[in-house]
Amino acid sequence: MSTEDRAKAAAKNIEGKAQEALGNITGDPEDKAEGKAKQAESEVRHGIEDVKDSVKKKLD
Repeated sequence: MSTEDRAKAAAKNIEGKAQEALGNITGDPEDKAEGKAKQAESEVRHGIEDVKDSVKKKLD
């Protein structure tokens, strides 16, 4: 996985955590839900990139 892809996934995770925290502070359930969705997207991105790395190692 490229460093750039990992950084993007980490940034999405941080963005999601911040949005979820904002939703908790303001009591906005939509912000909380969007924040959790961004965190889930980040986990999926990491999983996809881990699979790519695994396949690449097996092919090398």
